[in-house]
Amino acid sequence: MTWRDAFFASWPVDPSVVEPTLPDGLAADTDEEGQAWLSVVGFVMEDIRPRFVPFGLSFPELNLRTYVRHRDDSGIYFYNLDADDRIGVPIARRLFRLPYYRAEMDVTERDGTISFESHRTHEGVSPADFEATIEPRATPEPADPESTEAFLVENYRFLVAGDGRLYCGEIDHGPWAVQPADLTIEENTLFEAAGFDQPAGDPLVQYSPGVEVTAGRLRRAERSL
Repeated sequence: MTWRDAFFASWPVDPSVVEPTLPDGLAADTDEEGQAWLSVVGFVMEDIRPRFVPFGLSFPELNLRTYVRHRDDSGIYFYNLDADDRIGVPIARRLFRLPYYRAEMDVTERDGTISFESHRTHEGVSPADFEATIEPRATPEPADPESTEAFLVENYRFLVAGDGRLYCGEIDHGPWAVQPADLTIEENTLFEAAGFDQPAGDPLVQYSPGVEVTAGRLRRAERSL
């Protein structure tokens, strides 16, 4: 698959904000300054398909995530993955046990500015809306491996709990080519929907034109929680 027009808007928070929301077996991962992070990440997923299948699904996705540790490994923990696809959402929920939710979404680009809108329509979960514009600056390039920017984007493993067990999934792609960006948020209720207060201050914002991605199967991270 291809992930294109990706933005990462990340807020530093105290680890005590994140820890109570995590399943047993996971702990908040922190940067060199001891900060945990909450990130709103949006992008368009294109040509999602099994190997050797000639066509695939394409749809926008918007997620709220944090960064975690399981034993000696780092990973991503998702609070939601909103997506505008009635076929892909139930498949992803079943195969990957992830909190995918149906949403009406629109992503457009005009004169170098990307507009991203999302309205959650999934029944039985808290509503959530997001509307923002992203204006990339500078030239995209890989982040310094020791930087906060790399901590926030160069993580290819996710963890999810279900049925009393902890599961792990992995993706594979080259390093993100990222660039700073100006983010103007008109509406964002993702934090409220996930039970968080809005983090203070402005986010660290990164944008990437995209990357080619492959994903493996979900596997058990440990036998039981």
